[in-house]
Amino acid sequence: MSKRKLSRQQRWRVEKIQAERANRAQKRETDDSEKLAAGEYGAEQPGRVMAHFGRTLEVRDSNGAPVRCHLRANLEGLVTGDRVIWRAGQEGSGVVVAREEPDSVLKRPDARGLLKPVAANIDQILIVFAVEPAPHPNLIDRYLVAAEATGIAPVLVLNKTDLLPDDGGELGALLERYAGLGYPVVRTTTANDAGLTALREQLNGRTSVFVGQSGVGKSSLIDLLLPKESLRIGALSEDSRKGTHTTTTARLYTMNVDEVENGELIDSPGIREFGLVHLTEQEVTEGFIEFHPFIGHCRFRDCRHRQEPGCALLGAVEAGKIHPERFSSYRRILDSLSAPGAQ
Repeated sequence: MSKRKLSRQQRWRVEKIQAERANRAQKRETDDSEKLAAGEYGAEQPGRVMAHFGRTLEVRDSNGAPVRCHLRANLEGLVTGDRVIWRAGQEGSGVVVAREEPDSVLKRPDARGLLKPVAANIDQILIVFAVEPAPHPNLIDRYLVAAEATGIAPVLVLNKTDLLPDDGGELGALLERYAGLGYPVVRTTTANDAGLTALREQLNGRTSVFVGQSGVGKSSLIDLLLPKESLRIGALSEDSRKGTHTTTTARLYTMNVDEVENGELIDSPGIREFGLVHLTEQEVTEGFIEFHPFIGHCRFRDCRHRQEPGCALLGAVEAGKIHPERFSSYRRILDSLSAPGAQ
């Protein structure tokens, strides 16, 4: 569909609005420069971005208190979790003057397919799934591949374990398979007081993000982990057994109660679900960690790991070194990426 052409008056209004925004930004920058030169701002100090609101940020100071700051014009691309240098102004405000080099940056594709940073300085990605709605192994694998591509350690979190059968059932066996690959697996439930103990231990001293499909209880878990915060919880529909998204703003939460000391969570709808459309076939292949010893050992350099003779991955499947269901899941992911209209 061709784009609708703007009239001369519409183009004038768009240009006028853009010019006004540029003028306001330039005025803020000039005011900041004058105030900094006049010594109206305090000394430089470290902080952490708790939330992002366009040209303003909420920064956590060294005492853990939030301070509303705005950005210098030369600072772009700051996201929740960034470590920054800021200077305090009057009436509890401040200005961010620099950004520290991040240890990690979590990115996801935007509507145009371009990678956009959504959070920084993350230690682990917690992939939350639940007994209900029942998880599909291929969905878990997709999250793991996406997490591996970020270079941030993934952790599998099974929620609602009070609904598991005593023997663990098929889901318990699936968990054991992932644990055998070396992935940390945490079981949790909100049905009793001890249900979050293992999760708290995993969060202790780390900055984490939660991802997972709707209805698995991410907001419920965060609500219990952060009793002082007011979070909306998405109800699980009794009819469809599917949940709804509730969080609307990326925010860094600090946990310093109970068993967790200095643990931090970042929650955002831009983080909860990953797409794989930006990944190459090679990146998807590398996202299956048990494939690593065999990558590069196929007979043909351009092997697609389908029916080619001398394929090291197929040979590993036949030898029992790669689980056939994981390999089948790998093939389905690649097929989905090459399908028309793949997301």
